[in-house]
Amino acid sequence: MQPALLIVDDNKEILEFVDEILGGDYHIIQATNAKQALEILSTTPVQLVISDVMMPETDGFELCKIIKSTPAYRHIPVVLLTAKNTLMSRIEGLETGADAYIDKPFSPRHLKVQIANLIANRNIIRDYFVSVPLLHIATVAENKADEQFLEQLKAIILQHLDNPQLDGEFIADALNISRPTLYRKIKAVSELTIHELINLTRLKKAAELLAEGKYRVFEVSYITGFSSPNHFNRSFFKQFGVSPTGYVKKSGKSGAQ
Repeated sequence: MQPALLIVDDNKEILEFVDEILGGDYHIIQATNAKQALEILSTTPVQLVISDVMMPETDGFELCKIIKSTPAYRHIPVVLLTAKNTLMSRIEGLETGADAYIDKPFSPRHLKVQIANLIANRNIIRDYFVSVPLLHIATVAENKADEQFLEQLKAIILQHLDNPQLDGEFIADALNISRPTLYRKIKAVSELTIHELINLTRLKKAAELLAEGKYRVFEVSYITGFSSPNHFNRSFFKQFGVSPTGYVKKSGKSGAQ
């Protein structure tokens, strides 16, 4: 699926212009004011926000502040567009937490490259996280709030590794949030589903136990909640490209087999 971009501008010609530039590579969602933009963010997973600064009522600076101070949205990169190309306005934009600040009139190529880089950088970090056994979950966090959220998720999963009822509903109840909110947040922060994140957390804990060399492979498989050693072996190899036994040998812990 194409990454979803939310474009916010009270000028419909600008909305159409940006849509024309980016529509071939991204799924474009349009909003004509900050209130509408926040309503969209509350219901729709968005990978990046592009907002004009000069808008009536709530301007782009204020919208950016709201996004970056709201736990459910603060991970989303924000690009501000403005005709105010003074140094002070640029500083103000960056102080609100904006990830990029582009002056009008802007080069379509500049806009496309800026957006591609912001999204690509997040994807590189996520891909690295899911493929490296001992890499901490906080690696994919964009800020302290996201880090705390992911730490809470990890703690709940590890506390209930042997619980067959461990799923999105269980975790949402534990965090006291709705399931749709949980799913959107996890997807936005990690690009994983709740099932994938639970499975990955189990596998990373398994890698940690294997690296310690205190348990045999079949023991680790049951400790981390897998239905059978065969299921564990298949899942581990699929995720990390090495079998549990091969990982033990690479870790130099010959006692665990």
